[in-house]
Amino acid sequence: MIEPNDDEVRRRQRSRAIVTALLLVAFVVLVYAVTIAKMTINQ
Repeated sequence: MIEPNDDEVRRRQRSRAIVTALLLVAFVVLVYAVTIAKMTINQ
C-alpha cells in the first residue's frame, strides 16, 4: 500500500474540515429558522 505524502493528507484534512464547517453552519441556520418559525406561530 502506498503511503500518502503530507500534502495529500493536509489536503484531505482541509477538505474534511470545510465540509464539517458547512454542515455545522447549515445546522445552526436550521435551528435558527425553526426557532423564528415557532416564535412567529405563538404570537
